[in-house]
Amino acid sequence: MSDMPTHLAYTTRFNAVLAYIDANLEGDLSVSTLSQVANFSVFHFHRQFSAFVGVPVSRYVQLMRLRRAAHRLATQPEHSILDAASGAGFESPEAFSRAFRRDFGMAPSAFRKQPNWQIWNAVFAIPHFSRSVIMHTKIVEFPAVRVAALEHCGPPGMVQQSVSKFIEWRMQSGQSPVASSRSFGIPYGNPDTTPPEDFRFDICGEIHEPVAPNTFGVREIVIPGGRCVVVRHTGSPDHIGESIYPVYRDWLPDSGEELRDHPLFFHYLSVFPQTPQDQWQTDVYVPLK
Repeated sequence: MSDMPTHLAYTTRFNAVLAYIDANLEGDLSVSTLSQVANFSVFHFHRQFSAFVGVPVSRYVQLMRLRRAAHRLATQPEHSILDAASGAGFESPEAFSRAFRRDFGMAPSAFRKQPNWQIWNAVFAIPHFSRSVIMHTKIVEFPAVRVAALEHCGPPGMVQQSVSKFIEWRMQSGQSPVASSRSFGIPYGNPDTTPPEDFRFDICGEIHEPVAPNTFGVREIVIPGGRCVVVRHTGSPDHIGESIYPVYRDWLPDSGEELRDHPLFFHYLSVFPQTPQDQWQTDVYVPLK
């Protein structure tokens, strides 16, 4: 068997394991169980997993559980520290808090009050994620598109409220039907580093006629055409930084490309609630010169 089929077979096996882990974070994720999913012996699985992903299997499982716990703490006020500890597989809130503080540099309660997403993305800079992103980048010529846009101003965690307002405009106006019009998002600044009160984000829907006067604050803008590097993010948009950072950190320095003076933008390929957020697909476009 040649190296290429062998590599593809390993990739298929381990992608199945990673998907199994994501779907069973509260279940049995022992090396014994996961080696059966991969159809490897326990000895070979542990070694091959570390080589493929970049961290040992136990560390990866813990990181994925902590990732979900951090997200729930930041977005679900009713989700207690005890709930987070139990869902992350810790025997006590104290053990959970120690692990959380070790990785995030702050207690779970402090993270809940003021999430530090820059540290979040640094913690989850797992080699496999970067390699996967780099493997799936491509340069495309993006055609300019007219969109109706509603500007969100304020904390990133409040964007969903502005999205609901934009959806209401879409339904009332009929000018940007979801079934036949693409949906985009344009962040002006990095939400990990921009002060919450200064963060701006345009929620956009494709249009083919001028935006009628409205009381929602929706206006018409153009996402300019041009060369872009694009990568597809699968999963909740809350984790989209895991697909963005490798493009800037790993792909761009080695590509010989230069950035164009326009913010990156998102093309949302999935619709909620028809598609659960953990299965969402979003194309991330980074404009190039």
